[in-house]
Amino acid sequence: MRKINYPLIVTDFDGTLVKEDGTISEITKRSITEYIQNGGHFVISTGRMPAGILPRARELGLKGMLSCGQGAVILDIDTKQTVFESRLPNKTAVAICKKMESLGLHIHVYTLWEYYSNMDDDALKDYENVVKSKAIVVTEQPISEYVEKENIEPYKIMAMVYPEDNERILNAMKAENFPNCYVTRSNAMLVELGNANNSKGTAVTYLAKHYGIPLEKTIAVGDQINDLSMLEVAGLGLAVKNADQALKERVITLDYTNEEDALKEVIEKYGYEKA
Repeated sequence: MRKINYPLIVTDFDGTLVKEDGTISEITKRSITEYIQNGGHFVISTGRMPAGILPRARELGLKGMLSCGQGAVILDIDTKQTVFESRLPNKTAVAICKKMESLGLHIHVYTLWEYYSNMDDDALKDYENVVKSKAIVVTEQPISEYVEKENIEPYKIMAMVYPEDNERILNAMKAENFPNCYVTRSNAMLVELGNANNSKGTAVTYLAKHYGIPLEKTIAVGDQINDLSMLEVAGLGLAVKNADQALKERVITLDYTNEEDALKEVIEKYGYEKA
């Protein structure tokens, strides 16, 4: 048995753990398995909804906790039972949707196991293919009206945008100052909003307490600015080499990208005590 140095590693999924083609290499899978067998806890923290990440977590043989929706949902992989959940009030959700509608955006509204889209287009089909989950398409009325009528209190609302429009849309949503709401991006084509009380950072804090591990003995790894909160709260925050420049300027940057098995490097370099 190898002696563990950092007993908890929390990693982003897309752009960090998984490659651009959606695969995880066998060498990284083996490294994760060995780390767990030696007593480490390996947790995925993603913006994806539970249905979009649970099969991938199980593919890796992970047990225990899984963090979804930018830290708004934490659930047990085996039982699918939520141990933590944070939502947006309906009134705030309606206001967010109305603003996005005024900007002509492709909108997704997320509840725990379902999500709603206001457009049925190629972009939605591509997204559904990535997350392996079908949207409930709402086109017979504005999605803001549907959210209000059904009294939906989502844990996240997302807009799919062109990369060149990301900063403009991000700033436009921030300028609205929705009450107790964060605005972030999870990649160049996604702008996301959720309850400001919770983030990937609060998820790391919850997970560390759950596993009885001091925060200073945790590692968090990410690639986008939405990962910053967990990289700052963890004992060791790391950005993969392919990370957004704004993130790399704030934390330690690895020598490897997600295409080059960055998580294997994290486990081998930091996860174990030196012999």
